[in-house]
Amino acid sequence: MYLLKVNSFQLKLFIFLIITLTGTNAWAFDEKSTKKLIENQCAACHKFQGKGESRFNLKAPDLMWGGSKFKRDWLVAWLQGKEKTMYSKSYRWDLSTTPTPHPSITEEQANGVANYFEKNLMDSTVEPNTIDYSKFSEMEYNFGAKIFRDYSCLGCHQVMEDGKPTGGLQSADFFEAFKRYNPDWIYRFNSNPPDYVPHSGEYVADVSGLGLRYATGYIALQGNKDFKFFEPWKTEYFANANAASGAKVYKEYCSQCHGAQGKGDGPAAAGLNPKPAIHANMALSDFPDDYLFNLVYYGGKSVGKSSLMPDFGLTLPPQDLANVIAYLKATFKGGEETSSNASSGGTKMAKASGTDCSQKRKTKKAPAIYLSKKNPLPITETNIKAGEDLFMKNAKPIACKMCHGKKGNGKGPGAGGMSPRPRDFTCSTMMKNIPDGQLFWIVKNGSSGTGMMAFKKLKDNQVWQLIHYIRQFGK
Repeated sequence: MYLLKVNSFQLKLFIFLIITLTGTNAWAFDEKSTKKLIENQCAACHKFQGKGESRFNLKAPDLMWGGSKFKRDWLVAWLQGKEKTMYSKSYRWDLSTTPTPHPSITEEQANGVANYFEKNLMDSTVEPNTIDYSKFSEMEYNFGAKIFRDYSCLGCHQVMEDGKPTGGLQSADFFEAFKRYNPDWIYRFNSNPPDYVPHSGEYVADVSGLGLRYATGYIALQGNKDFKFFEPWKTEYFANANAASGAKVYKEYCSQCHGAQGKGDGPAAAGLNPKPAIHANMALSDFPDDYLFNLVYYGGKSVGKSSLMPDFGLTLPPQDLANVIAYLKATFKGGEETSSNASSGGTKMAKASGTDCSQKRKTKKAPAIYLSKKNPLPITETNIKAGEDLFMKNAKPIACKMCHGKKGNGKGPGAGGMSPRPRDFTCSTMMKNIPDGQLFWIVKNGSSGTGMMAFKKLKDNQVWQLIHYIRQFGK
C-alpha cells in the first residue's frame, strides 16, 4: 500500500539518485534481455564467437572483439542511428554497392549492448596503452600519413585530405576514426590484419615497429581536431640542455661530415653530394627549435633535406640530443651578414655595375603540365599578405626567410652553409625568365642537388600566394 503513495517527484528523485550513484541507468543494463536482443536480432547478421572469417562468408563484420574495437560513446550513438554509416558501399560490396542502413534501437538498449560488449566481447590479444599519445608528435603523424599512402591503405579506406574525401570506397572510412575505434585495437589489428579479416583483401605491410606506431597513430587521430601534438623541444631535457656537453656529442657524431669546426670538411664530406652543411657560416642560433629537433632526431629526409643526414633519435639519449642542439645554437651564429660577405660582390654591386645577377643552375625543368601553368590568383593585398606570412613564418618544415632572407636576396641565416646558394629573388633579370609553373613545381617538389626542400604540405592556393609575394622582391 505504501508504494501506491509514492508521488511522481519521489520516483524521479529515486531514479536520479540511482543514476548518479551508479553512473548508469539501473534499468538500462538488463543482461538477460540484452543477450536475448543480441541472439535474436544482432546475430542474424553478426558473428559473436569463433575466429575471424572472410567477409565473403559473412553478412556483416565479426564482433567477437567488439568490446575492444569500439569506443563506448560512439557505439551507443551508432546503435541509435546517430552516427554516419561506416561504409560508402555495402559491407558486402560484391553483392551490393548501396549502403545498408543499420537498424536502430533505443538508448537503454544501446547502453545494454555496450555493457554486454565490454563484459563479454573483449580481445585478450589487445594490449593496453601500446602507444602513449601524450608523447606522439606531429612528425610521427606525418610519417604515418606517408605510410598510409605508400602501403596502399588509402586504396581501401577514405580519409580527409585538405577537406576533401580521398581514398578507396571498399572498406570502412576513417573520417572520424578517433571517435569510433579504441587505439589499442587499431594497433593490434594493424599488427596482422588477417587475424581479423582473412581472405578479404587485407594484407600485412612490411613496416617496422616504429612504422606500426606511426600508421596506427595517424589512423587513431583521424578527425580529432583538438589533439595537441607532443613537442619534445619543450621538455625538461631542453630546459636543462648544456652546450658544453653538446660539444662532445658534436665531435662524436657530427664532425665526421660537418668537420670539427663545422666547416663542412669532415672526413666523409669529400665523397658526398650534396655536401654537408657548413655550420660555421650559418646562424643556427636563429633556427626554430622544432626544425633543429626534427632534423637531428628524424634525419634530413624528415625536413626535405638530404637522406645523407642520419636520424639520430634512436641513437642519442634525449639529454644528449638536447645538448647537441644547444651546442649548435650557441656556437654557430653566422647568418645574413656572414653570407653577404661570402658572396662575390653581392647582388647590389652586380646591379650597380650592370652585370648579370642571375645564378647559374642545373635545375630540372618542370613537366609540361606544370610549366604551362599561370598563377590563377589575382595580385591583391590579401594574397600578397598571405604569401608574406608563409615566407616569413608559417611555411613548414621551415620559413622561406631562413634561407632566402627577409629581403629575398638569398642571404638568410642558413644561406652561408649551402652550396649552391639560395635563389636571389631580387634579381629581376633572372626571375622574369622563371615561369610561374616552374616556381610552383619547385616549391612543391624541391630541387635536387640544392638545399631547396619540398613543401608538400602547402595547399595549391598557398603556393600561388607565395609566388605572388616572391615576385614582389624583383620589382
